[in-house]
Amino acid sequence: MNHQTSTTDNWDAVRAACLEILPEHIVAFIEQNQDLEHSEGQLIATLHMVQAHFGFLGRDKMHAVAQLAQVPLAKVTGVATFYHYFRLQPRGKHIINVCLGTACYVKGADKLSQRLMDDLGIQFGETTKDGVFSLDSTRCLGTCGLAPVVMVDDQVYGPVTPGEISIILEKYSRREKSSRL
Repeated sequence: MNHQTSTTDNWDAVRAACLEILPEHIVAFIEQNQDLEHSEGQLIATLHMVQAHFGFLGRDKMHAVAQLAQVPLAKVTGVATFYHYFRLQPRGKHIINVCLGTACYVKGADKLSQRLMDDLGIQFGETTKDGVFSLDSTRCLGTCGLAPVVMVDDQVYGPVTPGEISIILEKYSRREKSSRL
């Protein structure tokens, strides 16, 4: 008998609710680790699985993990927010990376960053409300000769001026609009 059933009166209802949020393979992974001496040591691996499946860790998903693993939600949230790898919001369809390495920064990457933030209405680490763009920074893209550079998905643009940012964004916005028609 799984130890959860002995500590939770409504375990079947809890499990059923979690299965509405998490896929069976993640629920099975959590349950198979419950009998380990330090089962909470599998929390990071579990969160990696959740993020790999959904692309991010939402509050409902973290709550389901906490319920199944029988650890406080604060602990799950603490782990998810401590590690930079975990994302708490969905990523945009297009990921924009601004290189902030020395060569790019010296040649105006800070101005590119500000223009992107102004045009998109988001900060680094955020996603636009329409889900089209996520904005990130990176320390080096290895294209110092093209500085300053911006990478959208796998396409590197450089050298880029703040005035060219709108043109680049429009190219991807047009693609999104035409794909919805």
